[in-house]
Amino acid sequence: MTLICRRQFFGVLKLAHRSYSNSALDAATQQTPTDLSANERATLDAALRVDQAGEIAANWIYRGQYFVLGNDVKAGPLIREMWEQEKKHIAVMDQLQLQHRIRPTILSEVAKIAGFGLGAATALISKEAAMACTEAVETEIGEHYDDQLRDLEAFKTEHPSIPLLQAVLREFRDDELEHLDTAVQNDAQRAPAHALLSSAIGAGLCKRF
Repeated sequence: MTLICRRQFFGVLKLAHRSYSNSALDAATQQTPTDLSANERATLDAALRVDQAGEIAANWIYRGQYFVLGNDVKAGPLIREMWEQEKKHIAVMDQLQLQHRIRPTILSEVAKIAGFGLGAATALISKEAAMACTEAVETEIGEHYDDQLRDLEAFKTEHPSIPLLQAVLREFRDDELEHLDTAVQNDAQRAPAHALLSSAIGAGLCKRF
């Protein structure tokens, strides 16, 4: 699906994160299920902790890319637009971490340093390498979200926070896939040693989070 088609198709669905932007105090946004099994609780905890670390890393990757390419007429606005979406993601992830009483990730500072370094380093190689970085990172994050959505489908609780969480994860996954489309359409696969670069990023930084 092309970037334009994906935006048109998913545009009406991109409402889930707004539940965390209004002032309504309800069970879906303020409470965590108390009837989860031990395995379900462990799955929820691990998923949100990984997601928080991944979104922190993504924010800092774009920060690093923008630091190098922010003044580029073509790449700068693209990176800025994707970065703005990632800022919304981490804001919601921080709220989800508090809502579901998840221990904050201990990888926060590592994610920031590694993310900024990766973003800046690939941007210094070339604009195409920066886009290849985005392609690899967003592929991994999208796959993580798909795995988590499958896990959440098996939850037996009827607590309203779980359907909302599923909607948020679908929305964020689709955002990441838009970023992937953007990277591919902006010459990610023309980066020097594209296959090697993508494999290294996917097997290195992304697997750590």
